[in-house]
Amino acid sequence: MSIFISIASYQDPLLVSTIFSAYENAANKDNLIFSICDQSDNAIKIDEIKFSKQINYDHVDPLFSKGPCWARHRAQSFFNKEDFFLQVDSHTQFAPNWDDIFIEQLEKISANQEQDDYFKKPIITSYPRSFKVLDFDKGLFELRNGDKHTQVITYRKDSLFLKGSFSRQIGIPTKHNDITHAILMAAGCIFTKGSFVKEIPYDPNYYFYGEELSLALRAFTHGYSFFHIPDVPLFHLYTDTNDIPRKLHWDSEDDKNRAVKWTELDKKSLNRLDELFAGKVEEPMSLGYERTLEDYASISGIDLRNKIVLDIEKATESSFLESIDWKINPLKT
Repeated sequence: MSIFISIASYQDPLLVSTIFSAYENAANKDNLIFSICDQSDNAIKIDEIKFSKQINYDHVDPLFSKGPCWARHRAQSFFNKEDFFLQVDSHTQFAPNWDDIFIEQLEKISANQEQDDYFKKPIITSYPRSFKVLDFDKGLFELRNGDKHTQVITYRKDSLFLKGSFSRQIGIPTKHNDITHAILMAAGCIFTKGSFVKEIPYDPNYYFYGEELSLALRAFTHGYSFFHIPDVPLFHLYTDTNDIPRKLHWDSEDDKNRAVKWTELDKKSLNRLDELFAGKVEEPMSLGYERTLEDYASISGIDLRNKIVLDIEKATESSFLESIDWKINPLKT
């Protein structure tokens, strides 16, 4: 079963190690198809990689980059009806047999669709655990895999409706050892069926703020459901180190020569999110019709259209998600 792996990268020295980690740690290496949008000063020599025929590579001058969502949209253009879709960040490490783990967990969740179609289109998502760079030149990394419990994602209590419709998200550790339902998505870890790419194409009009929330609500209203799993087989570098500093898209050095500055892209992105919840965005980037924002409010405690917090515990704490049997449709609890 083929897996389409989308990686958007911006001036990231860890991109190559991410590609090789995914390949070397896969149980079924020949089933991987990489799609990489590399916004960098220096292109990767793809032809020198032994599995280059499995890599779709799009190199972009950073001067012309319009942000992460724009890059993820470009990466998705290479999709060719692969069975599964995985999206990760360009500074990610993979656990052994990660592909089998994701597929097995997704199929375990999908098996419940015989009882309830809420499980028909599941998405596994997470803020992965971190890793530490021990020796960049030798490719030595320490995977911080000690805590194998399920981590959930909630809204940050101190950042609700921080900018219009936008609220910050946060990962919360638990002592839960099983799958849980989820109410939000993390762009750096999305695993689902390949059809997701065509049903929920990445909207290049978002910049950074609004990316994950817009994607989650578009997916949810199109019938997708979110789940967290224990012992996620990915690891993410959350902080730069002195040895491998990484530029960000909004760094002044890169941004000063662009015709459209990052601040303008950011403002456009936040307006786009407001328009989405107001029903002013056209298909295929709009909300769907299989579920409503009212359905989402019932499980998340957030009324996004009216910018009202209905249940602070549901919205910002892990207890509600931990308390629900993951095999039961949360819309019926």
